[in-house]
Amino acid sequence: MNSSGDFSIVLMRPEIPHNTGAIGRLCVGLGVPLHLVRPLGFQLDDKSVARAGLDYWPNLDLHIHDTWEEFLGAVNPPRLFFLSTHGEKSLYECAFRKGDCLVFGSESSGLPKDFYERYRENLFRIPMPGEHARSINLANAVSIAAYECYRQLTI
Repeated sequence: MNSSGDFSIVLMRPEIPHNTGAIGRLCVGLGVPLHLVRPLGFQLDDKSVARAGLDYWPNLDLHIHDTWEEFLGAVNPPRLFFLSTHGEKSLYECAFRKGDCLVFGSESSGLPKDFYERYRENLFRIPMPGEHARSINLANAVSIAAYECYRQLTI
């Protein structure tokens, strides 16, 4: 999966280029691959992606997949963890293992609707005790989950 074998980040239908750029930079920092599943809401050469990714973007282990099925066939992930505000279990209940994939939906509509039933047992949320926010920024959510996975795998 990646050279260190730790884990991967998967973005389903990302829409905002600077979020994807920041997530790409995070992936470079953690040494994990980033998988993007189309459609994308921007061009990968978009200045916003480059600006957020800074000079890290050329070092990113980036994989683009036309469909979810293509991603599954190409990567054959051993385990999938879906992060969503619709998850009933906390991210902190996850026991991560090397090779896991953390999957995130688009900024405006989340994961594909059928995923909420199809992957219900693997659907997790980031706890949000504040009462006035539906969700947090995608790049922030990926950072929280990725570093929790990293923490578990390196302790």
